[in-house]
Amino acid sequence: MAQANSTPNMVRKVNVRPERKSRMARLWQNNKYLWFLFLPCLIYFILFRYVPMFGLIITFKDYNLFKGIWESKWVGFKYYKMFLDNPDFLLLMKNTFLLGLYKLVFGFPAPIILALLLNELKNAVFKRFVQTVSYLPHFISNVIVASMAIMFLSPSGGLINNLLGMFGVGPINFMMKPEMFRGVYVLSEIWQHIGWETIIYLAALTAVDPRLYEAASIDGASRMRKLWHVTLPGISPAIVITLILNIGKVLEIGFEKVFLMQNPAIYETADIISTYVYRVGMEQGNFSYGASIDLFMGIISLVFIYGANQFSRRVSETSLW
Repeated sequence: MAQANSTPNMVRKVNVRPERKSRMARLWQNNKYLWFLFLPCLIYFILFRYVPMFGLIITFKDYNLFKGIWESKWVGFKYYKMFLDNPDFLLLMKNTFLLGLYKLVFGFPAPIILALLLNELKNAVFKRFVQTVSYLPHFISNVIVASMAIMFLSPSGGLINNLLGMFGVGPINFMMKPEMFRGVYVLSEIWQHIGWETIIYLAALTAVDPRLYEAASIDGASRMRKLWHVTLPGISPAIVITLILNIGKVLEIGFEKVFLMQNPAIYETADIISTYVYRVGMEQGNFSYGASIDLFMGIISLVFIYGANQFSRRVSETSLW
């Protein structure tokens, strides 16, 4: 009896593995071209994202360029303590966090608003023209954008000061006033990337079922009602996902533009962690200290994105994982 009962179980166990293999074979056969398309991206991330992580070991060593990584002396958490004890630590954190927060608060809604406005346009030619014009600044290098900002805001012959002079306002040296740096930087970021970032929202808008708009029209809903009750809920998953990712990047302010736009007169608000890492890591040659600061900020960003994802899971059905 026991032997008879064990036979089906044995047959079932034998048949599981071939079925799983055949399913994997079908999956590969049906999607092999997609896997080939994904392969360059996978190779890129392995070579330039994961392999370099090996170098993080220098954050726990007194790295010497001539001795190499393995021969350098272990120092443990020395450089992490050095950064936390640095008298400029709070100022650097404050400047970096506020700059990232302003960019999130004012920069994140901007492409959503532009995408909604473009979606309301009925003239297809004008819509494509606006999209093209708004995309173009994204392809301009940060060097040129920073130079344009400095030229336009120049107190002598700058476009902005010429316009202010028409209203009787005296020339203002924007780039020498610490309190104005954050506004100038955030506005330049919005202008440079607003068009490019609308792409994901315009794509999400195409997935909204047109029958929902027809039903809303039958119910007598105005355009604003349709926007609030149909359009925004339709693209809310895309909004939530991009918001979570942007929260994780609050402290990852781009180095190039800040470095090009800052000067000693506005270090009070313009000196952020990435520019500080450049000074101590590259100019002073303290590679271990600079790498330690970068790893420290990466851990904080991971905490931010994990917390935002957990909060999203609790209050909505959308999350990264």
